[in-house]
Amino acid sequence: MELALNQPAPLFKRLSWFDWLFAAIVAAGALFALSRFGDYMDIYEKAILLAAIPSLAVFGWFWKPFRPLFIGVGLLSLFAISQYQGDLARMEQAFFLKYLISSQAAIMWMCALFGLATLAYWAGLLARSEFMMKTGSTLSWAAITLGFVGLMVRWYESYLIGTDVGHIPVSNLYEVFVLFCLITAMMYLYYEARYQTRQLGALVLLVISAAVGFILWYTFDRQAHEIQPLVPALKSWWMKLHVPANFIGYGSFSLSAMLGVGYLLSSRGILSSRLPSLEVIDDMMYKAIAIGFAFFTIATILGAMWAAEAWGGYWSWDPKETWALIVWLNYAAWLHIRLVKGLRGPMLAWWAVIGLFVTTFAFLGVNMFLSGLHSYGEL
Repeated sequence: MELALNQPAPLFKRLSWFDWLFAAIVAAGALFALSRFGDYMDIYEKAILLAAIPSLAVFGWFWKPFRPLFIGVGLLSLFAISQYQGDLARMEQAFFLKYLISSQAAIMWMCALFGLATLAYWAGLLARSEFMMKTGSTLSWAAITLGFVGLMVRWYESYLIGTDVGHIPVSNLYEVFVLFCLITAMMYLYYEARYQTRQLGALVLLVISAAVGFILWYTFDRQAHEIQPLVPALKSWWMKLHVPANFIGYGSFSLSAMLGVGYLLSSRGILSSRLPSLEVIDDMMYKAIAIGFAFFTIATILGAMWAAEAWGGYWSWDPKETWALIVWLNYAAWLHIRLVKGLRGPMLAWWAVIGLFVTTFAFLGVNMFLSGLHSYGEL
């Protein structure tokens, strides 16, 4: 009887009116998108959009901070779209578009805010200032908001260029590096709130700042922010599933690597009085890798199905595919060692750190030094 009394109520009985209001907002947003842009979608894309309604609603039920982010991104994106009035040239004419919420302006603000957040986290860590670390969290949320607005508006801008050009903004290195920053930051902020570990933001934001540095170089040196038509192989609805799942994996693995750095520093007495306990860092590192491995597995399966449609075979030992398998085996072995053998400590932390270099080569190094079916991703 006592166990029955202590059991939580079923999910639907625990939902408040605000939970249902958020679900209604998600549904209204998706149906608005379907009514306005449905003519540009095939049946699979419409199915993905409709399936996103319960997925996003449940996500918002379990992680409350996602709600204001979703609503804020939606409102800012709609305001930006309204400013265009169907004319891409207004990007340089309308004040808010030119300086704040065109795709490129919003993404540049994202880069600046992530840089400021990194400085705030480090100032807070070194000075033991809770205010500065909280400022780092706030700046990170602001960066995420503007980053997502930038991607949403970029999606719309691509269709203003031409209906044959329009595509979801996850098709090249510039766009996916923005996505990487957003996913990694969101995952960290989830763990930050759950474990009350703002001190680790100083380390995690370093890898995001490195990605920001790449975005800035890629923008100003290679003009990579310019929207380009998709190559034929990318004109598939599989891309909308494969790429986000892949980058949840990449973001998780990068997060785990920076947590591994924190573990190694603390275990050697460096910043140990400022960082969380080794047990907390170890648990966060394990959960980040477990989530990343699950999504990377899904992404690999989706990629194989996409390859079968695009190239006629599920697996071709293309360099990108081969290195994706190496990444998968690396983290499968990490999880096996921890779960089956019960190993803990510096060895797994080092493994997580080295794993970041393996993952980085699979993501970026292959594009730089190897060629294959994925040659459209070259620098």
